[in-house]
Amino acid sequence: MYDRPNSDAQAEPRVKPVTLRTIQRMAANDEPFACLTAYDATTARWLERAGVHLLLVGDSAAQLILGYERTTDMPLEVAYELTAAVKRGAPNTLVMADMPFLTAHTSDEDAIRTAGRFVTQGKADIVKVEADASMGDRIMQMTRAGIAVCAHIGLRPQQVAVAGGYRAAGRTADQARQVIDDAIALEKAGAVMLLVEAVPPEVTRALVERTSFPIIGIGAGTSCHGQVLVIQDLLGLTDHPPRFADPVADLGTEIVRAGREWVQRVARCEIGGQRYTMREGEARKLGIPLNEQDSEGVQPTNKPSPKSKP
Repeated sequence: MYDRPNSDAQAEPRVKPVTLRTIQRMAANDEPFACLTAYDATTARWLERAGVHLLLVGDSAAQLILGYERTTDMPLEVAYELTAAVKRGAPNTLVMADMPFLTAHTSDEDAIRTAGRFVTQGKADIVKVEADASMGDRIMQMTRAGIAVCAHIGLRPQQVAVAGGYRAAGRTADQARQVIDDAIALEKAGAVMLLVEAVPPEVTRALVERTSFPIIGIGAGTSCHGQVLVIQDLLGLTDHPPRFADPVADLGTEIVRAGREWVQRVARCEIGGQRYTMREGEARKLGIPLNEQDSEGVQPTNKPSPKSKP
């Protein structure tokens, strides 16, 4: 039987909530904050207990949870529900919702309406929008509507069809200048946070020096105020993690081991645990013989033998 280890991991969730102001204060004090993706209440609960400051309900759920080939296949209604689930699991953690493909890019009205539902129905604290400087006016309108927006620049997964694949950004001087200009414009437009993906560390340092809002990095070096990874990459659940993700566990192997152990237990009729029992005398009323060994969770002695093959 598996024994649960005695550790502080069983502790209650944090009492003092992490808010946007908490993150802003940490960034101002050069105190790094930790972010991870989450897509369900159970994982969110454990990550809150671990002290993770921000949970991102990414559109990567399309691939990792729903089994689609692309993040652009993320269904909007499912995204609302996953976000709400994460917030219910981690009520004292800052939760950021990823706005799926095209939901922030068709019109100001659609962007505000969709983001508003993430805040109300999805219980999100912040919404993340893949953007560049051209999205400044829309970010401004969303902010005026009372929606906290994190702008996502650098490599933008929703733009891979245009970019011709997943490619790092800012590797030339011109590209780096564009990334920096995007960040400055989006901060001026009212974005409260920035996520920068797959850029060289030199570009990240320039972003930190030339802007004043908290910056989260993923594959962007260590100069950012915060760091985010996909939880499956961190836990060793992805077959081919990105080059910047260094797993801290090998849960994939453990899941295979546990699954095989269960298969073997079932084959041996040794499922473990405690069984339910009928009240004294009740089985006799039905004419059912009481098997004392079976009632105590031990393999029955009168188990019928398998039928012989013809």
